[in-house]
Amino acid sequence: MSDDMRDEMPETAGEARRQMEICNACRYCEGYCAVFPAMFAADGFSPDVVSRLANLCHNCRGCYYSCQYTAPHEFAVNLPAILAEARHESWKEFVWPRRFALSFERAGVVTAATLTAAFIFFFWLAAVIPSGGGEGFYAVISHGVMVMIFVPAFLFPLVAIGVSLVRWRRFVGGGRLRRSDIRRAFRDAATMRNLGGGGDGCNFEDGDGFSQWRRVWHQLTLWGFLLCFASTCAGSAMRYGFGLEAPYAWYTPPKLLGVPGGVLLCFGTAGLAWLKVRADPALGVARIWGGEMAFILLLFGVSATGLALYGATGTVFADWLLCVHLGFVLSFFVMMPYSKMVHGFYRLAALAHPKN
Repeated sequence: MSDDMRDEMPETAGEARRQMEICNACRYCEGYCAVFPAMFAADGFSPDVVSRLANLCHNCRGCYYSCQYTAPHEFAVNLPAILAEARHESWKEFVWPRRFALSFERAGVVTAATLTAAFIFFFWLAAVIPSGGGEGFYAVISHGVMVMIFVPAFLFPLVAIGVSLVRWRRFVGGGRLRRSDIRRAFRDAATMRNLGGGGDGCNFEDGDGFSQWRRVWHQLTLWGFLLCFASTCAGSAMRYGFGLEAPYAWYTPPKLLGVPGGVLLCFGTAGLAWLKVRADPALGVARIWGGEMAFILLLFGVSATGLALYGATGTVFADWLLCVHLGFVLSFFVMMPYSKMVHGFYRLAALAHPKN
């Protein structure tokens, strides 16, 4: 554990412990989400327990608006905010490599915009240099260049996130994963059961008003992303298994999966951005708001430029839109381990913990 973490975590964990002890005595929110049963079953609230509980939290904020001990009460309970702080500290501490994560935290929008613009320019340069043959998109940017760039770009975030998760699991303990815990975690994550709060939804965007919209936008984003990923896998199978090169016809698996996935991803990320603008920043970590919003907009850019490229196929705009789309995709891969995207992996690991 780094010196920064040693300084930050005791302070955050101490405040989280104070608030959780109040929650443990009250227990009004017991049925709201996975956090509270795990909290009430915990033997204590040491930093590792706080980190595990924090990564169970979906920040739906229902507990805050139901709590009788929030400010101006002297107890000043604000569980969503302190868990968000603990969650962010755990991601920041265990991320690998760490330097770029700090840059993204301090200036998320600028970092994302600069990186995306640089990658678009790079692909534009690759497109204007003769590629020496190829069909379809590979006539614009050669297959060799694509492989050289995107294979490492795809593997790097998987390795980085994997290293981060291994470090975090060692910190919170849990031992060997059981199949029943893994199945339960995937079921809860796929249905986003915990975003239902106490049954009526979240209070994320409208204070005392319940809403299922945050769950809906998350579902659209998740399934849209998975469809787009399946489309990419189908395209790879057609390229390497059958020698068929992009662009593909509308009735082929890459398009039948990718177009609906892109539409769902566009609507989902636009909805999440809308909710983030409406939400109370005092119930989260205000200093990383820009980084979180930047990643949502980056995901929107990936899906929107992909749909635009499909619509422009066969026109004079296709070559330039290909460069723009690839720039967004590469930026997404590079920033994935340092962005809000990593919360999905941590939350899945927290849900699979045997004590939950």
